[in-house]
Amino acid sequence: MDDFRGKWLDLVAAADSEAALEEVRLQALGKKGEIALRMRELGQMSPEERMTVAPALNALRDEVAAAIIAKKQAFQDAALDERLRAEWLDVTLPVRPRRQGSIHPITQVTEEVTQIFAAMGYAVAEGPQVEDDWHNFDALNIAPEHPARQEHDTFYMARAQGDNRAPHVLRTHTSPVQIRAMQGQGAPLRVICPGRVFRADYDQTHSPMFHQVEGLAIDRDITMANLKWTLEEFLKAFFEVPSVDLRFRASHFPFTEPSAEVDVRCSWENGTLKLGEGDSWLEILGSGMVHPKVLQAGGIDPNEWQGFAFGMGIDRIAMLKYGIPDLRAFFESDLRWLRHYGFGALEVPTLAGGL
Repeated sequence: MDDFRGKWLDLVAAADSEAALEEVRLQALGKKGEIALRMRELGQMSPEERMTVAPALNALRDEVAAAIIAKKQAFQDAALDERLRAEWLDVTLPVRPRRQGSIHPITQVTEEVTQIFAAMGYAVAEGPQVEDDWHNFDALNIAPEHPARQEHDTFYMARAQGDNRAPHVLRTHTSPVQIRAMQGQGAPLRVICPGRVFRADYDQTHSPMFHQVEGLAIDRDITMANLKWTLEEFLKAFFEVPSVDLRFRASHFPFTEPSAEVDVRCSWENGTLKLGEGDSWLEILGSGMVHPKVLQAGGIDPNEWQGFAFGMGIDRIAMLKYGIPDLRAFFESDLRWLRHYGFGALEVPTLAGGL
């Protein structure tokens, strides 16, 4: 038995690769291996012989198996050492400026908006970009004959032949996210809903795909005064000015009542926009008190709760703040444009550190 033991341990020690070691394992411990065959012979032995041979074979099998495992681990350790030597990289080398990416202005402005409203206690809500007809229109009190529901303004998804259900749409605003937030969280509620939206329009200031952020606040005693304060604080922080002067103009949106377009006082000097001063007014967003039917669609009792909502284009406020003249350039994937208007990856906007 000692010679038998020495033979297999020597073969394990002599294996010079994992493939050779596997071959030794099969020859020794496989179903047709020599040690396995010896184990099968135990049934032909007398009880006295089995009492002597069986423990010796079991010990040999375990010793050979342990030697194979240790040898395999040694091969793996050696391979890892070689890989670490081959893949060594001096992390103290200076970075390569040409390989640094840029943060897109849309992403940067979205982060800025999120930071400002987070400081006011607003959470971020998200929803699907392909919406059903109910969430995108009906729940928002948009009548079937409303122009926004026509194909010249909205992208409708194709339906299977014979499917008579209302087609899904590429969402035309992020207002459906407000409905989903009300249904999921109830009242009181404070959320903003940034995201990508789609409308059939394309020129210097319009794109068939653009970005919006909408806000929703619901409580028992919210008024238009709370809305005005919220918008003033947001615009002061976003445009980094000490004060702003807002003008509310009566308007109509199906999902708010009363509704108002909001203008901000400004001036244009040498093509540069300055907020909070001057004799000009710039329309910047739409707002209003949430319509009772919209609250009902969101599962909230309008007799107990009320709230305000507002919405603005992220692309538009990015153009105003950073002097970008053409909306179409946002989506043309021109690296020269992105290098000019883009932001460094480490320029994370914060209220304390500056937007």
